[in-house]
Amino acid sequence: MSNHIPCYQPIRDDEMALSKAEKSIKALSAERNDRWYPLFHIASNGGWINDPNGLCFYKGRWHVYYQLHPFSATWGPMHWGHVSSADMITWRREPIAMAPTLEQEKDGVFSGSAAIDDDGTLTFFYTGHRWANGHDGSDGEWQVQMLAEATDDNAIHLKKLGMIIDCPREAVDSHFRDPKVWKQGDTWYLIHGVSSANKRGQIWLYTSNDLVHWNFDRVLFEHDDPQVFMLECPDFYPLQDNAGHTWWVLCFSAMGSKAKGFMNRNVNNAGYLVGSWEPGSAFHPLREFKLWDWGHNFYAPQSFRAPDGRQIMYGWMSPFIPPIPMQDDGWCGQLTLPREITVDEQGDVRSNPVNEITQLRIDDITCGSLSLNANEHRVLIEDAQAVEIEMDIDIAHSSAERVGLKIHSTDDGAYTYVAYDAQIQRVVIDRQATAYGDRGYRAAPVPVETEHLNSLKLRIFVDRGSVEVFINEGTEAMSSYSFPSAGRRSAILMSESGEALISSVHIHHLKSIGLDTDQPA
Repeated sequence: MSNHIPCYQPIRDDEMALSKAEKSIKALSAERNDRWYPLFHIASNGGWINDPNGLCFYKGRWHVYYQLHPFSATWGPMHWGHVSSADMITWRREPIAMAPTLEQEKDGVFSGSAAIDDDGTLTFFYTGHRWANGHDGSDGEWQVQMLAEATDDNAIHLKKLGMIIDCPREAVDSHFRDPKVWKQGDTWYLIHGVSSANKRGQIWLYTSNDLVHWNFDRVLFEHDDPQVFMLECPDFYPLQDNAGHTWWVLCFSAMGSKAKGFMNRNVNNAGYLVGSWEPGSAFHPLREFKLWDWGHNFYAPQSFRAPDGRQIMYGWMSPFIPPIPMQDDGWCGQLTLPREITVDEQGDVRSNPVNEITQLRIDDITCGSLSLNANEHRVLIEDAQAVEIEMDIDIAHSSAERVGLKIHSTDDGAYTYVAYDAQIQRVVIDRQATAYGDRGYRAAPVPVETEHLNSLKLRIFVDRGSVEVFINEGTEAMSSYSFPSAGRRSAILMSESGEALISSVHIHHLKSIGLDTDQPA
């Protein structure tokens, strides 16, 4: 790394700020209500969390950092929380990694990524956030890119090195954040999201030889919708298909996109473009924009390259629309399951739970082939706290208009419905009968031109307060919160207005990943 020292302006004692945050988190954790607290998803033990940050594998451990407000279950001045794992199965809660203590970040240490430099040091790139007027966002924001590094092998203690990229405020409308860094050849590259002076969502590209001095290269991408004013949490990486062809995946979370049909139904929406890119040239999209996830609650994904070559992604299950009932329980927000991202020879991207997730299985209950009469209900599980359900629906031999699972079904009649809707040829998560929180439904496409026309494969992960669905081996995914009533939470198979044939059902109870208690690992 260069001997150049970035701009470093401390205004608060770092150790004192971290200690204050830890004390608050412990107080919230002591009073936390666990009725919806996840057993196999990453969440803070108290307070508010959002974007996954600094994802990496370093010296034998997997590390996940995340945006954290440790003083309440609502959004506030951002810190970085931290968990780690030796196997991506059992996780350990680590001390809070960063608090806002420098002038350039005095109102929040915002999102960023990790990279291992040429000397083997784990480095972090993140956004320092200030309110332009010093106290709120009414006059805009002032955001810059910052640098830190791990000082120990467990990446618990992060040393801040200061600002490396200032914001050209005359060219930017407040938003200038979320750096992602990678190396290609002898050059380091950095992208981040921007709202341009004329309020267009853009991604800017920089280059560096030392991770400290950065040179602006170009606007890598500008969204074609003028209503999209910011592209948050950008990501950019190559994937190789089985034939050896390289595809570049450009990811972003668009602010300002409007709903149209089934698309962009959430407040903000995360997706990607597949295309081609060479250093020194523009990015050329070759496929249309696609959502990463069609559920109610998915945003701000970040990925990293694992030592074995896998591209692994986490997303934030974002509770944008009130009411947000878990805020009353002393915590708010969780991450998705880690997903492996792959691409085929046609440039179609798939996302599936990483293979390690199967090691959470406690059992394998095989139900075999099941047939349901019209409007029949059949209880699969009396009380599903943490389960994975694999289900293969024989569409060709089913006449039901909808067939699927009522999850979190309780004695008061509340439930969330995960089903295949034959009329629209989509998988839906329908929350019209849920007990708490936002309702509505989301619908993911099931391409009829594929080999899965006659069969629909679903992997449904039910945690205490959420559901994740993976469709036809990862062609689509859905992530939604589901807050059940008190009492037993059944999973009930059902058919609507027609018969249904289920070729196979496998049920797996899942063990905890170890974060639902505050016991040391």
